[in-house]
Amino acid sequence: MVSLGDLALGFRDNYLDHDQLTRQLRAWCDAYPHLARMQSLAMTPEGRDVWLLTVGTDPDRVRPAVWADGNMHAGELAGSSTALAIAEDALRVHLEPGSVDLPPAIVERAREILFYIVPRVSPDGAEAVLKTGRTIRSVPRDTRVARGTPRWIPGDIDGDGLSLAMRVVDPTGELVDAPGFPGLLVERTLEDHGPFYKVYPEGSIEHFDGKRIPNPYFLGDNPIDLNRNFPWSWAPHHEQAGAGAYAASEPEARGIVEFATAHPEIFAWCNYHTFGGVLIRPPGHTPDSKMNQEDLALFRQLEAWMTEHTGYPTVNGHDEFLYEPDKPLRGDLSDYAYNQRGAFAYVIELWDLFQRLGMQRPKKFVQFYEEVSRDDIVRLAWWDKDENNGRCFPPWRPFDHPQLGKVEIGGIDPRIGIWNPPLHELATVLDRQVQVFFRVAALAPRLAIDKVERHPLPGGVTRVELKVINAGYLGSYGVPSAKPLDFNEPLYATAHAGAGKLELVESGHAYQQLGHLDGWGHGLHTGANLPSYPGTRGSTSTAWASYLVRGTGVLEVRIGNARCGFVTTRVEV
Repeated sequence: MVSLGDLALGFRDNYLDHDQLTRQLRAWCDAYPHLARMQSLAMTPEGRDVWLLTVGTDPDRVRPAVWADGNMHAGELAGSSTALAIAEDALRVHLEPGSVDLPPAIVERAREILFYIVPRVSPDGAEAVLKTGRTIRSVPRDTRVARGTPRWIPGDIDGDGLSLAMRVVDPTGELVDAPGFPGLLVERTLEDHGPFYKVYPEGSIEHFDGKRIPNPYFLGDNPIDLNRNFPWSWAPHHEQAGAGAYAASEPEARGIVEFATAHPEIFAWCNYHTFGGVLIRPPGHTPDSKMNQEDLALFRQLEAWMTEHTGYPTVNGHDEFLYEPDKPLRGDLSDYAYNQRGAFAYVIELWDLFQRLGMQRPKKFVQFYEEVSRDDIVRLAWWDKDENNGRCFPPWRPFDHPQLGKVEIGGIDPRIGIWNPPLHELATVLDRQVQVFFRVAALAPRLAIDKVERHPLPGGVTRVELKVINAGYLGSYGVPSAKPLDFNEPLYATAHAGAGKLELVESGHAYQQLGHLDGWGHGLHTGANLPSYPGTRGSTSTAWASYLVRGTGVLEVRIGNARCGFVTTRVEV
């Protein structure tokens, strides 16, 4: 059998385009058809598949599953790399378990669950970023009916195949060359003498009147942000920028929603973004005081793992990651996964650039993006020159723009080094994230039929009793807040007489509802470790199914639910 190393196409030290990514997934599926298969969740307007890779033995058997996705924002390529690294290691726990850098107990659990991996949610957007360098939030398309307002259309103007930045000398410009680093633009101060610059995306202005230059806007030419298009708490564009025409209006989002709805076994969900070096957890719309406190304890365990293995801090999306105070994001994927699908869902912003620059953490993490100083930018430029081959700040080149006249093009290319980790550090970033994600996967509920008892009764009748347990960390419902969701049904048992001359005495009892079973875990800092009172929970992780049968033969029993999957047994009587 071919080794995983022989199939690797370099995603641990480079960013793959759509064809390369597709070839990587197909290589795994072709080599290991018993462990991997791929399907398209959606076809994009430009004709690219949004691939979902399923990893695990017997993929049609319902059982607890984890989900990882990345690159829903076009330039956030490291999310794709992380998802591919998770997929490769999910294969490795089956094929080469001795080579996996994980505790044996984690490896054992990983072999029992399914992995659903969507490496690239926005293949059209990522392709445009990789091939042209243009700035795109999610998808390179504009289906708005009203297009009469002047706006920037990014594109390659000078014919070099890239669409980077343009700077124009302007006495009202907000930027100036950094002293000691020519070509690096920094914020203008009162002490500066100029020349001063305006910066625009390389491209042209639609509906330009020859005088008024519109403000560049990151959703100006492509008004969809896929991470505002999901149905939980969705709001229209005038309330939430990037929302789309309606919830799940975009094929990429719709494909995810349709799959997730059909697969309630997804109990954990990670949505990988860049950049910042932070874990963003629920709730995104309310403070921790209003969160399910049992859920919060579970997220404290996740925080401990994230701190240990990556050094990333963990923040509440509402308290530390709102772009505008008291204005929660709407239509967010992780909020959808947590609130509507009942998953242990969170966001990772990969690549701790702020820590690399030596910046002190502000009161709210989101303020990092606002408080970058001139000195920070200079440090970034020197780091880019010394360690990143100068990728982020290429030289400016003069050009005669058909609308603006004399400009300079180049100067800023944030793709590798700002938006995403530098190539020589990518593998380390991926390895650290794998450590955390596989521990999350190991939280899965774990049903088992622990004991079967047969009690003979008069008249050829036997009482068959089966003890089912949940030996997993999480309860059979997943996170506690998911219990009320309609699809999160309690465990149930069904039985029927198989081979032999056996019959159920009470056929109406063939179906029995057993209720939910707790797991053994409870998160961190709940007081459970304090030995002030001897005692743990009772038999809340255990249930019994009981059947009266007459005669001899085989009783076939199936126990489970939609979230946990099912365990079966054949009882000879």
